[in-house]
Amino acid sequence: MGGALGIRGRSEAGFTLVELLVVMLILGLLAAIAIPAFFNQRDKARDAEAKVQVRTAQTALEAYATDHGDYAGATVPALQTIEPALRDVPSGNLVVQIRGASGKYKVSVISPSGDEFGVRRDVDDTVSYPCTVPGTGGCPSTGFWN
Repeated sequence: MGGALGIRGRSEAGFTLVELLVVMLILGLLAAIAIPAFFNQRDKARDAEAKVQVRTAQTALEAYATDHGDYAGATVPALQTIEPALRDVPSGNLVVQIRGASGKYKVSVISPSGDEFGVRRDVDDTVSYPCTVPGTGGCPSTGFWN
């Protein structure tokens, strides 16, 4: 009878320690690949929101210039009055820089990822879309997002 118990005990054996370690190693490798990709997608989504906010600020700035005849005097509170959605931008993350009444300005929004997305208009009416930290999140390696 003792021999039969020994055979039955072996047939009911579970996973070996080596098998469990291999499974844990595979899970660890998958997590090491998936977690950085997840964080990168989260940063891209935050950057996309910042791009929408800076475009909204640009539209509000152009509306301000239409109403007042120039850009001088345009401030963040003035733009927030024109476009209430800009009130959702965290304090200090929306920056408006007016360079005289000539039509030169830069509006930028700092994303929660740390990237800054801007819209810059020069005297010759050329518009560019610079961003900081090229090659990360939603900022292409060229340093311009549009």
